[in-house]
Amino acid sequence: MRVYKINKVGVIGSGIMGSGIAALLTNAGIPVVLLDIVPFNLTPEEEKKGLTLESPEVRYRIVKGGLEAAKKASPAAFAVPENADLITIGNLEDDLHLLKDCDWVIEVVVENLEIKKNLFTKIAPYLKPTAIISTNTSGISVNKMVEHMPKEFRERFLGTHFFNPPRYMKLLEIIPGNETKPEIVDFMAKFGERVLGKGIVFAKDTPNFIGNRIGVYGILQIMKALEEGYTVEAIDALTGPVMGRPKSATFRTADLVGLDTLVHVAKNVYDNVTDPAEKELFRVPEFLEKMVANKLLGDKTGQGFYKKVKTEEGKEILSLDVKTLQYKPQEKVNYPSLEAAKAAEGLKAKLQTLISGKDEGAALVWRIMKKTLLYAASKIPEIADDIVNIDRAMRWGFNWQLGPFETWDAIGVEKTVARMREEGEVIPPIVEKLLAKGYKSFYKYEKGVTYYFDLATEDYKPVELPKEFYVIKDLKAQNKVIFENQGASLIDIGDDVALLEFHSKSNAIGDDILSMIRRATEEVSRNWRGLVIGNDGKNFSVGANLALILMTIEDEDWDELDYMVKTFQDSLLTLKYCDKPVVAAPFGMTVGGGCEVCLASDGIQAAAETYMGLVEVGVGLVPAGGGLKELVYRMTEYASDTGGWRVAGAVDYKPFIFRAFELAATARVSTSGQEAKKLGFLRPCDGVTMNRDYLIHDAKERVLYMSKMGYRPPVPKPVKVLGTSGYAALASVIHNMKEGNFITEYDAHIAKKIAYVLTGGNVHPGTYVTEQYLLDLEREAFLSLAGERKTQERIRHMLLKNKPLRN
Repeated sequence: MRVYKINKVGVIGSGIMGSGIAALLTNAGIPVVLLDIVPFNLTPEEEKKGLTLESPEVRYRIVKGGLEAAKKASPAAFAVPENADLITIGNLEDDLHLLKDCDWVIEVVVENLEIKKNLFTKIAPYLKPTAIISTNTSGISVNKMVEHMPKEFRERFLGTHFFNPPRYMKLLEIIPGNETKPEIVDFMAKFGERVLGKGIVFAKDTPNFIGNRIGVYGILQIMKALEEGYTVEAIDALTGPVMGRPKSATFRTADLVGLDTLVHVAKNVYDNVTDPAEKELFRVPEFLEKMVANKLLGDKTGQGFYKKVKTEEGKEILSLDVKTLQYKPQEKVNYPSLEAAKAAEGLKAKLQTLISGKDEGAALVWRIMKKTLLYAASKIPEIADDIVNIDRAMRWGFNWQLGPFETWDAIGVEKTVARMREEGEVIPPIVEKLLAKGYKSFYKYEKGVTYYFDLATEDYKPVELPKEFYVIKDLKAQNKVIFENQGASLIDIGDDVALLEFHSKSNAIGDDILSMIRRATEEVSRNWRGLVIGNDGKNFSVGANLALILMTIEDEDWDELDYMVKTFQDSLLTLKYCDKPVVAAPFGMTVGGGCEVCLASDGIQAAAETYMGLVEVGVGLVPAGGGLKELVYRMTEYASDTGGWRVAGAVDYKPFIFRAFELAATARVSTSGQEAKKLGFLRPCDGVTMNRDYLIHDAKERVLYMSKMGYRPPVPKPVKVLGTSGYAALASVIHNMKEGNFITEYDAHIAKKIAYVLTGGNVHPGTYVTEQYLLDLEREAFLSLAGERKTQERIRHMLLKNKPLRN
């Protein structure tokens, strides 16, 4: 069997999706050739310059524009800007030869079957015989695209459908053609999962595949409610987080995607399904056709279902009246069932509360939920062989918390099917067979293994996961917990490696987590090869428990606050000097104390989407768990004469400390794992994992490697500080920032505290100080700020509004 590898990729089409896919590939370290068409016409600016269609500036205009748009995209398409340097641009007339070295070529051009067929004919002579070819179509038949191509081309061709934006959306639908070699399908699935960090769903070559087939169906059913008198804002209130859907709900999501795109995808199903009843389900509402005709396309034209306007008070977001196509102020949404659902604990309770209500809001939610569940169930095995692929497609591609069948389990299959029967609905075969077997749910969970109901065997089968996936709840169900408390657990993850899991609210660090850190390091030191710090939460950690800190401040219990900070510092020192390797596995928000936990670890294996930083200034404080101390050590360890490199002569490491000051004083947070390394929160030897599902495994492998190499803990050492002259230089910078109105007077006050710690306080330049000395400076600065009114105002504002106050 041939061993496939991908060292370079060709992307044809530099629009939003094409350039986004190219950026994703560079984030994985893969060079890309990005090609697009040559313009057919000159722009007025080009005509004024006297250019012609043969001018290079013109011939590369489209592809250059696509790349530049990707560089400016928000949210950012590139993990770090320099990744764009991995892209070589070209056009489809002059530069097809650039494809000759590509191991994978993906087509991302306009959704037109004939254009795609012609493109494959055109590029085929330039491809090496082993190159894999794919299409990113959102719904056009994969087989029809290449029916005219030779057999050896069809055998290497498949669909690889990314969702927008490619960097952030987890779903990648793999659609094999009738003749695609199985080993290519298997390789691309593994490559997409491990290298690109995607969640793989296997779809069939049916209109719109899985995600868009179910998702667009659901959106169209919801849109019908607009014709019944429901408002845009009312429907979004009902179909957002309370249903386990994104905050953008239905119509804000439609605006983000683009209404022209939504119409195109809907019409693709309408044109290609044969059942008249199903065809009618995908008929685009008349008002939506009018919106597209009037360029009310959503964000791309500045107006769609919503429109942002300037007012005397600032800005206001208006909503559309689809009957008049006029914008109006949003009305207050007030359904008793909605308020009751919001108050319920957990998504399962919210859903059950919502559909059992007696008002119009509850009636609408039940109707759209019912229709979507029945439709999804009726499409097995047409669009997918099992419920797992459908549920994953909706979770990963549309950001639903629960897929259709997981939702059905949450609201109760037996109970809701009985209600559906009473309402005259036809129950799909998979549901009938499930109930006929006496089963009450599509999934069941036993001894750490999840099973799903399989239509083909009419029984439960285990959900297959790669052995590298560590699901913490499964480990706990398998009795792998060593010990635990309310905020954290120590878990056996095999090979004599333990996992320290945070599981407090938002993984905020309090005394329970700190006590577990100390207990875990003692246990690992005695009985284990090493320790991984990670969890399955939404974020690694949002930092220290602010509510507890504020309560202590309000009680004016300064001795207790001092004890809390000292305990935090001492706990993280036990991590740093544990005689077994400790590797942190951060992801998502890793800020404040969460960042300090990582800085105290021997190594870091970060997820690609890790947003790391010391953000304490936002609540009027300074990092006090060793964060500033660790920045001093990290920023100077390769420049200082006590560091790893011995450099002849004196080394000016003032720029390194100034960099540390910038990070802490501006609360700089990395926008990716790669940028965290660039900023210095990660060392050059630390790793970045593209797929978070592999993160704990990769961190564990790092622990095992360090153990195998004969790990020894770091030796405490002093560090040379800038002293009074360094502080004076930073104070001058702070003064200029305040005079320029870049920061408030209180920002400047906090910044001086940070500068004082980073430069070592009131000591002579070049003085060597200990870690404990710097920790004492941190704690002193923290406590002094905690006693100030403006800091207390900042903490209260953060707890109430979840955003910083600039006072």
